[in-house]
Parts: sequence; structure tokens; C-alpha cells
Amino acid sequence: MKNIYKKINKTKYSLGELISVVGSCARNSRELVAAMADLFDSGRVVVRGKNGRARRVRVQLAR
Repeated sequence: MKNIYKKINKTKYSLGELISVVGSCARNSRELVAAMADLFDSGRVVVRGKNGRARRVRVQLAR
């Protein structure tokens, strides 16, 4: 069986494209936000600025 996620994991997406890909798998907007927060918090997603420098994204819960 082929691993379909191998191609997705090595591809560089813009933030909008990443949200679209994750949103297509999520059941609703809450699940989308939770999945994005988990991706950012775990460090699996690297956000790069226009200059190419990687930035760490911190997710804080609103109370």
C-alpha cells in the first residue's frame, strides 16, 4: 500500500493552501482550528517569512 502522505509532507505549501488541505479533511471549522493549532504547537509546520527565515508559531488558548 502506498503512503499518500509522503508527497504531502515533502511539499511546501503557503499558509492558505495548508489551511485548505487540512480543511478538506476536517468535519467542521472547530476541528480545522484544533488541527491547525496542533500542527503549529507540535512544530510540524514551519512558517517562513518573505526573507526565508523560519518563525515559530505559538498558539494560546483564549479564556
